[in-house]
Amino acid sequence: MKLQLALDDITIDEAVALLDRVHPLIDIIEVGTPFLIEDGLKPVREFRARYTDLPVLADVKIMDAGYYEARQAFAAGAAYVTVLGVTDLLTVKGCLEVAADFGGTVVADMICVPDLPDRIRQLEEIGVTALAVHTGVDQQAAGRTPADDLQVMKAVAQRSELFVAGGISPATIAQYIRLGADVAIVGSGIRHAADPVKAAEELARLAHQDTRERQS
Repeated sequence: MKLQLALDDITIDEAVALLDRVHPLIDIIEVGTPFLIEDGLKPVREFRARYTDLPVLADVKIMDAGYYEARQAFAAGAAYVTVLGVTDLLTVKGCLEVAADFGGTVVADMICVPDLPDRIRQLEEIGVTALAVHTGVDQQAAGRTPADDLQVMKAVAQRSELFVAGGISPATIAQYIRLGADVAIVGSGIRHAADPVKAAEELARLAHQDTRERQS
């Protein structure tokens, strides 16, 4: 399993201070939506230049103008760009076209998709190879977890890498490993931990142990 660090409620200086300490432990840097709203694509460019060994995911959550907006993010240095799974398939196709030009990956964020099996089939038919289970903070506050959706996604997806987000921490990551997720997206579980480095070390140990076991 890969470990993705989601940076949301943070400044560029704070993010750099954190990444300088934990970047050897993670696999993907995510510039989250609130971060992008505050600073645009500047952090994508900065992290791509500073941490050359790590891919950057721009969580732009594209809903329209897929070709144009995806091109902006990929041109800034993103290796992954998110599109909302509920949007029109033409928008997703536009994102995929740009991703092919840049050698990048489009991740379909399945937040609030009402019929996961049907939409997964549609997205994979047009070329999507990465899907994200996303239980939003508002849904988490109401008691929802990503586990049920991940089980559905694992059963239906034929070729996609599966990302999972939603309250993941050292105490909860094991269940997502058991359910077969490929990428664990962790935000506050590292950023707001009492000891972020220790939390990142424990998450990396568990996630990367799973990777070694899958390869053996």
